[in-house]
Amino acid sequence: MKQSIKTELTEHLNDTIEYLDSKTLVESYLNDEIHYKAFNEDYYIIGYYNAEQWLIEHNLSVFEAISICNEFEIDNYGEIQTTFDNAEKLVNNLVYWYGYEICNELELN
Repeated sequence: MKQSIKTELTEHLNDTIEYLDSKTLVESYLNDEIHYKAFNEDYYIIGYYNAEQWLIEHNLSVFEAISICNEFEIDNYGEIQTTFDNAEKLVNNLVYWYGYEICNELELN
């Protein structure tokens, strides 16, 4: 994972935890729920153009991002289940998997 993406997503995760803590104790959330709230409850990037720009900003080609997502799916499901027909779907899927990886590193999952 590129450092720029890791930094951005870690900040997003911290913001989510801070928001949850302001509503209720974070401890009341299961670890998987924190990942869900941060990276799956809503789109991280909305709009095809914004998603394309996000990839450019992080110096990722569409093919590289698809390859990363496919690898995560094979490792976790044993097969490729998702068809990426637009940049928004691709980026949000990539963010989901990278978010999962970050939560595991921080022992939130």
